[in-house]
Amino acid sequence: MKNIATGILFSILWSSASVATKFGVQSAAPLILANIRFFIAGILLLSFSYLFGKDKSYRLPDKNEWKQLALFGFLNTTLYLGLYVYAMKYTAAGIGSLAVSVNPLIIVLLSAWWLKRRPGTNEWLGIILGMAGVGIATYPLLADSYTTLGGIALLLISMVAVSAASVYYATVKWTLPNLLINGWQVFLGGIFLLPATFFITDFSATAWDQRFWFSVLWLSLAVSIIGLICWFYLLRIDTVRASLWLFLCPLFGFFFAWWLMSEPVTIYTIAGTVLVIAGLYAGQRTKLMRNKES
Repeated sequence: MKNIATGILFSILWSSASVATKFGVQSAAPLILANIRFFIAGILLLSFSYLFGKDKSYRLPDKNEWKQLALFGFLNTTLYLGLYVYAMKYTAAGIGSLAVSVNPLIIVLLSAWWLKRRPGTNEWLGIILGMAGVGIATYPLLADSYTTLGGIALLLISMVAVSAASVYYATVKWTLPNLLINGWQVFLGGIFLLPATFFITDFSATAWDQRFWFSVLWLSLAVSIIGLICWFYLLRIDTVRASLWLFLCPLFGFFFAWWLMSEPVTIYTIAGTVLVIAGLYAGQRTKLMRNKES
């Protein structure tokens, strides 16, 4: 029961990120929102780790680990989250949540190229269904100006970046605790994003209002900290079953977008979500069958 509750909490928090971001970019430039979020989450995670870490693994990274954390932070935080937050200014919140759910399918493609692993038939089917689902759900939103082609392009690039980060993460033999890895990669990613924030952002247009701070704190505390703690907990129990909770993210994402932002839910939305969920299942089916056999 505890695992189920943790999985549902993860799905809710993870899918809420797009709506929280959408609220935040109404008050401030996207990169300001992103940078403040990264520094709050990074400082809190690092402070907690070094103050309450109970063994010698809670230490400063060595020279090689700094390089690994820097590359991981650049891919996973600077590129992925930086582009994602920027894209949400021009993309419907529901589509943002739906796109995130396609990550496992993109990871399959990148793994095939990076790790020289040939995707299976089910994985190819999953990729085709997932991309078709995103396309169908997006189509009517383009006509209603909820989403732009530029926003979709930035969103897709951000999905490739986070998928590359996931593949890279899997190739490294990490010796640091998960909390430290996440804290340092978020903090370093925020530092790498600072030049872009200062050069292309109009600070005078920022409204430091209640909506902005609620968005920042929700993204920092609820999503980046509590959500990731839930995710790491699920991964420790069972990696394959943990990925199943991603199936709920599109459902929660569109619900939050409809409830909090009055975004339309149409037959295209439903059809696209069903295709993405079917694609996720197809892409994970081989792992699920292997897991049952073992």
